[in-house]
Amino acid sequence: MADITNLRTSAETGLSNLFEAARKSFATEEKISREEAFKFFEATGLPSRRVEAFKYTDLRAAIVEAAHPAEVPSAETAKSTVASAKAFAGVEAVRLTFVNGHLVDALSDLGSLPEGVTVTPLTEALTKGNPLLKALGPVEQTRENPIYQLNTAFLADGALISVAAGAKVETPVHLRFVGTGATAFSTATRVLVSVGEGAEFSLFETHEGPNGLAYQPNDAVDAVIADKATLRHTRLNREGDKAIALSTIAARLGAEANLESVNLVFGGALSRHQIYLHFAGENANAIVNGAAMLGDGQLADSTLLADHAAVGGVSREQFKTVIDGDATGVFQGKIIVRQIAQQTDGKMKSDCLLLTDEGQMMNKPELEIFADDVACGHGATCGAPDEELLFYLMARGLPKPIAESLLVQAFIGEALESVTHEGARDALIGEVEAWLRARG
Repeated sequence: MADITNLRTSAETGLSNLFEAARKSFATEEKISREEAFKFFEATGLPSRRVEAFKYTDLRAAIVEAAHPAEVPSAETAKSTVASAKAFAGVEAVRLTFVNGHLVDALSDLGSLPEGVTVTPLTEALTKGNPLLKALGPVEQTRENPIYQLNTAFLADGALISVAAGAKVETPVHLRFVGTGATAFSTATRVLVSVGEGAEFSLFETHEGPNGLAYQPNDAVDAVIADKATLRHTRLNREGDKAIALSTIAARLGAEANLESVNLVFGGALSRHQIYLHFAGENANAIVNGAAMLGDGQLADSTLLADHAAVGGVSREQFKTVIDGDATGVFQGKIIVRQIAQQTDGKMKSDCLLLTDEGQMMNKPELEIFADDVACGHGATCGAPDEELLFYLMARGLPKPIAESLLVQAFIGEALESVTHEGARDALIGEVEAWLRARG
């Protein structure tokens, strides 16, 4: 029987041509395998609905043309672009600023880092060599993910952040990603966060870009959290309304390590946020929450894999989606419990609030358990705002739009309460309120 070969799309052909052109710029000393990553991508292509993990998010259909990698912006362009950046602007933090996917030293606080924190620009690490590079890709399953592999192949810039063992870092580091341009562009950044044994560290991540431009960011954060260390990660997606925004966080947890992560999505015509967790050490804990507030035509996909490979791990995942107009929400979550991972406690929940009859929500929670002493569960709900609660609020003099907004805030607020940094939490709540005001 003859083999069946899918015809390559214009975007897939374009990506091959762009990779071929980029080869000459790769540093010979690099310790990452771009060639291997792109070979994987070429073998799989852009994922379509035929790929189970992308059943609800057809990137092959969505990405019509491959956008050219963004060039390093001029000093003037970078300065004017960042001047308009609003996300977390009032929150005290040390900032690493990326414009069009390139770290801008002049707009970053590299000279005033908190004690115990060191930052190495990724371009410098790749050309000079850095021991931390071997920690890239800390979760094995990402090597079978075409989005993550595409990020590796086209990796342009980023940073290596190292937190010394025992350091209790009070001032967060803010990764500020801002995009600008007159024509569509793509970015590929990678940030590695290595949190030493017993250390505590907070990382903010915000993404903003222009409306009306179909740019294509593909950003990834790798985290290696050592024994008894804590990483608190807060992410905000305010990408432009035509963007196709792809992102990944891959975290490896040591014994008694702690991860708290929250991702709030407003932007992008299409967004997919991938979360990979590997519980490598005993009694590790992770709280991973997400929220999306979507309007007409948007699609937001949150895809999670929690791999428990050690005894006594605890994971809690809670995702909230608010859908207005004909938007589409997607949640795919899988908890894997290896045979060795006895006494694992994993809970996963996805809830959706439909504000119109035109919207839709796709939920696919899964458990894959090979141990017999576990407490795991998952669930999903989807529905309109509670009519009795609306009536209760309106009976006390509130107009229906205000009453509905209060219910939406309470609904989304459950996913945001795990943000322990008061300034970051207030900033996220402010974004929610702004979205509701814009909705009217």
